Amino acid sequence: MAKGPEKCDVLLVGGGHNGLVCATYLARAGLKVTVLERRHVVGGAAVTEEFHPGFRNSVASYTVSLLQPRVIADLDLHAHGLRIVQRKRSNFLPLPDHRYLLTGGGETEPQVAKFSRRDAERLPEYERRLEAIADVLRALALQPPPNVTDDGWWKALPELVRAGRLGRRLHALDETLRQELLDLFAISAGEYLDRWFESAPIKAVLGFDGIVGNYASPYTPGSAYVLLHHVFGEVNGVKGAWGHAIGGMGAITQAMAKAALAAGVEIRTDAGVREVIVENWRASGVVADSGETLRARAVVANVNPKLLYERLMSPNVVPAPTRERMTNWRCGSGTLRMNVALSKLPDFSALPGEGEHLTAGIIMAPDLDYMDRAYLDARVHGWSKEPIVEMLIPSTLDDTLAPAGQHVASLFCQHVQPELSGGRSWDDHRDEVADVMVAAVEKYAPGFSASILGRQVLTPLDLERTFGLIGGDIFHGALSPNQLFSARPMIGQADYRGAVPGLYLCGAGTHPGGGVTGAPGHNAAKVIISDLCCWRPCRPMWERRKPRSLYPGTSYRGLRRSTLRSTLCQGLRHNATKPVLADS
Repeated sequence: MAKGPEKCDVLLVGGGHNGLVCATYLARAGLKVTVLERRHVVGGAAVTEEFHPGFRNSVASYTVSLLQPRVIADLDLHAHGLRIVQRKRSNFLPLPDHRYLLTGGGETEPQVAKFSRRDAERLPEYERRLEAIADVLRALALQPPPNVTDDGWWKALPELVRAGRLGRRLHALDETLRQELLDLFAISAGEYLDRWFESAPIKAVLGFDGIVGNYASPYTPGSAYVLLHHVFGEVNGVKGAWGHAIGGMGAITQAMAKAALAAGVEIRTDAGVREVIVENWRASGVVADSGETLRARAVVANVNPKLLYERLMSPNVVPAPTRERMTNWRCGSGTLRMNVALSKLPDFSALPGEGEHLTAGIIMAPDLDYMDRAYLDARVHGWSKEPIVEMLIPSTLDDTLAPAGQHVASLFCQHVQPELSGGRSWDDHRDEVADVMVAAVEKYAPGFSASILGRQVLTPLDLERTFGLIGGDIFHGALSPNQLFSARPMIGQADYRGAVPGLYLCGAGTHPGGGVTGAPGHNAAKVIISDLCCWRPCRPMWERRKPRSLYPGTSYRGLRRSTLRSTLCQGLRHNATKPVLADS
């Protein structure tokens, strides 16, 4: 694409979905924004590409639920071509003894009753409690968390107000639910589910959400929160549902790109960044891989915080506490991702033939103990000999992805070491481990391997090389209790402002975390607009859109008041003494 102006208001590094969301909000506020994307296409890990002649699929991210309805509405994504359909069934769990559990479609309770009447009777109360907690956390997802600061009372006061609002929201939960929420942040998914249920299949279906993209056992403390994180979502107004974007996950980010372009954002592909420029202790631009220098009032990073601070910034300009935090920032999802082209649909021994179960998330891991062994096995050997595999067949809902009569499937495979031990490289074991994953599906669906016409295999190393997912981490940092909320990415940077003035973060390494949500981009844009648009109108008054159109529910007067307060605090902070630097 053509070069943009030499200096703009905002340079945004990384054209993934959060970057596109953030850029659109900023441009609608009148800021001049340039997005720099290293790959040939925007979208980050949410892209659709041809991986075998005639077969297209969502390459990395592969299912829809967590995308914020606010973001969909504000960016008018449906008008830009986005169409999401709901799965006909939620999950299908085939079992080695040829029994099965099929959830969703109004049939979950009778399905669970096949294994335990007690569990079927307890399921509605379990769902009620999680939904009540999820409702509170959904609202918090679109707000910056309280930022712990030592910059004096003028900076701490707004954070105390924010903490007070948080307390009021949590107080809306009764005492039982407040205790339940605390437990969900602290205990394991296995312990939490063992409290509720006695039969293995329902615990396996629910417990899978506690380890998906999480290099951990379902009995690892803190994994219950990962389970809760995946309950936040909704599809077409149905809470807790999962869906598919027609055209694959790339349809979401292409709609976002259209919204960004319509707002005036300049998008430059094949435009990687090798360094964030810091001058006089302030981020002032970037150096592109091409050697070109670009200047801006602010730099926004839509990348893993570890990648930003350790690879895109000189150690001499990163404060020592930030460097230490990034050294200890835990990344690695334990995931191998596969896309396969199929000559026919899989035929499961537990439920032969075609049917709605093939539109579901198909989980091949019969119980929590199996998942625990898979994790422990991977830690010792590098990958699970009996892995956990979730398979989706999006072509059962979307005929644009494969030739007529043929299909594509997404395999999300766990566990594998993010970095192979013993000096081994994933380049040497890619196909070997992919064969293990295919064999795991073959046990439940005989003939599956023979139906494969072509496959794409992405190890953690491939995911890092292609999408910048360090260690293959789909969340830009583990969703562990010490890496959540006000500690994401670290104490003092929970407000999306980076380690130096003029630097911001808007990716999944900030609150509320990973998944295709758009929430970090939405939240970061609020902060950046408040910092850059306080003292002058970003557009003439007669052209400016009312803030209400950007953030429904926020009055113009209230936004200006909060803007003034935020900018005063930001200015005081950024005019403070030079930060403590790492040793050179």
